[in-house]
Amino acid sequence: MLAASAGGHISQLLKISEAWSGEDVCFVTTTEVLKTKLEKKAMAFFVGESNREHFFKTILVFFRCLSIILKTKPEVVISTGALHGCLLCYMAKCIFRSKVVWIDSITNTERPSLSGRLVYPVSDLFILQWQNLLEKYPKAEYYGTII
Repeated sequence: MLAASAGGHISQLLKISEAWSGEDVCFVTTTEVLKTKLEKKAMAFFVGESNREHFFKTILVFFRCLSIILKTKPEVVISTGALHGCLLCYMAKCIFRSKVVWIDSITNTERPSLSGRLVYPVSDLFILQWQNLLEKYPKAEYYGTII
């Protein structure tokens, strides 16, 4: 399962598409337009936009994510964020013991995103794009920048 919001999150995720080349994958994203584009590559799902400031939208996204997790039963979730990626990582880890790979955005130079900080404890691989952040997140790994 590949989870990324529209914009920079999906751009960064698609930059490493060789990592899952040949694998059976599905995308979970936040806009219908992006879902339609991603369906040309693999199965894709739309959950909608949400953030911590929009409680009712977040509840709707939560239940859409839960439905997708139960339907797809992913072995691995790879996400660049944001909130729906965090939700999917926790759900997959708690329900199916899925592997979780989080790639934090290159824009987070001082600390990982809020979603990244939440996912860090359950991640199997937590990738930072700034080497200086390894001091604060010792379980994380740094491979350079994706963009």
